[in-house]
Amino acid sequence: MEKPKFHKNFTLNGFSFTNTDEIVQYVQSFSAETHVFLKDWFSNTAFIVVQTSGSTGKPKPIKLLKSKMINSAFATGKFFNLKPKTTALLCLPVQYIAGKMMLIRAITLGWHLDIVASNANPLATLNKVYDFSAMVPLQVENAVDKLHLIKKLIVGGGVVSNKLQEKLQNISTQVFATYGMTESITHIAVKKLNHAEGFRLKKNQKTYYTTLPNTTIYVDERNCLVIKNEKVTNEIVFTNDVVSLISDTQFEWLGRFDNVINSGGVKLHPEKIEEKLSKIIEQHFFVTGISDEVLGEKLILIVEKGISSNLDVNFLSAKIKALKTLSKFEIPKEMYFTESFVETETGKIQRKKTLQHLQTSSKS
Repeated sequence: MEKPKFHKNFTLNGFSFTNTDEIVQYVQSFSAETHVFLKDWFSNTAFIVVQTSGSTGKPKPIKLLKSKMINSAFATGKFFNLKPKTTALLCLPVQYIAGKMMLIRAITLGWHLDIVASNANPLATLNKVYDFSAMVPLQVENAVDKLHLIKKLIVGGGVVSNKLQEKLQNISTQVFATYGMTESITHIAVKKLNHAEGFRLKKNQKTYYTTLPNTTIYVDERNCLVIKNEKVTNEIVFTNDVVSLISDTQFEWLGRFDNVINSGGVKLHPEKIEEKLSKIIEQHFFVTGISDEVLGEKLILIVEKGISSNLDVNFLSAKIKALKTLSKFEIPKEMYFTESFVETETGKIQRKKTLQHLQTSSKS
């Protein structure tokens, strides 16, 4: 394979370049991680080795064809109407696919890209306006007051809570949740979070994930999403995400198949329960199932109270029982509290490891 090229309009931190060696040499001055990636990207090899996030299992390296990654960049550019000279901000770690793809989109589509540290509040010291950026929910939460600096924002790497979505209704930024994974070269579908058909979302108005061009979707016998898009992957991707198909191009995400709880014969989706509970619980939390002699599995709530949190357990329990959107099966049977959750490097909660840590701590 011949070396990937770069668009003549591409700039990085305000600098333009005449050849790929100049780009690689420039990034070496401020980011070893980016230098290693771009050196690999501009080589003659046909693929890039990337690391999965490890949110549902052990992180593993996989090979992605550069040609497919370029196709993915063009699909994003077309979907969001991001033309050459688009100003973009990279504030995600280049170690993972989301950060890598921001670089590749800029290089391929001719964007003017700035790179800042991938910390919890990437806009804290910025005052420049950008056309496009990508963040994880924690970054969005911390940067809400300055999100107006981003015209279009995609959010991935975790679920956007109801409370955060409510905050997004009062800003000018067009914010989209993304659905995707390393195997599908980031997002293959997006969902509007604060502008439906050009207008602000009405209270409780539902929006669904809409697939990008050339993407075919269907479900398997588990009702898990199956993805076919020959532009970005040669193989059909069988996911562990339980969905409800709305149409050939739209779906509602219900939760992970790995997380489904079978309690007394009733299948419970933790993510949908968490969506309801997020309206009354301010702390980080999640629900999961543990073994029970009668029910098989019983639903429990685990709350990250932190070291200094004064949590009124009885008050919280009463609020949960009074929440009308919860069915009787969705009310947690027990509550547990821990100072901190076990998370991946990208900030995703590792449910099983957190539960194991909690159970081990309670025995010691």
